[in-house]
Amino acid sequence: MKSKWFKLKPKAIFLRKQGKSIRNIEILLGVPRSTLSGWLKNIRLTKSQYKLLENKYKKALVNARKEAVIWHNKQKTFRLKLAENEADAILKKISNNNETIELALALLYLGEGFKKSPKTGMGNSDPLILKFFLKIMLNIYRVDIKKIRFELHIRADQNAELIKKYWAKELKAPISRFKSVSIDKRTIGKITYPDYKGVCVIDCGNIAIQRKLVYIGRKFCEKTLKNTRG
Repeated sequence: MKSKWFKLKPKAIFLRKQGKSIRNIEILLGVPRSTLSGWLKNIRLTKSQYKLLENKYKKALVNARKEAVIWHNKQKTFRLKLAENEADAILKKISNNNETIELALALLYLGEGFKKSPKTGMGNSDPLILKFFLKIMLNIYRVDIKKIRFELHIRADQNAELIKKYWAKELKAPISRFKSVSIDKRTIGKITYPDYKGVCVIDCGNIAIQRKLVYIGRKFCEKTLKNTRG
């Protein structure tokens, strides 16, 4: 029994002999690929036709990858915007008073701050985190900037003076308070990414602040766990 597409077989054979791909013929004629494969299995293309199809396939693959990247970037932008909107909605419900700020710092300190050293301090490579920490030390805990030490941990190929100036500007701190620079010898001969500015450590002394922040952070976590059991 002849298939309903049989009348298109001569045209399919003609197109194949012209060097068209089976996929292209499928789109042009609307004939299933399985049917075309049977019709065209004995037709041999020339080397130049095969080469042309191969080049078209490679070009289509490159274009498909580019389109995929564009699509993924759009999806990522959408997801990031959604996350930002959700964060804004949560922040609108939170009172921006000193107690809230102190709690936020306590939780940050529990993860990032000094806990085994007899002083209050924090090290990080992210200026935003250190700006937040320093701001609260100065404005809420009234730590004197002249008593704060700043230390840098950098890689071997970085310029210590330039890194000092970078952190002094970011943190709005006197460059004279940057007391030491430690170079990681394990990085000798290795290239550093331009955006990496090392790790800055802020040492505020005063272990009493450390104790308070750690207790606030731990007790808040314990209380939250207790209230959400079940």
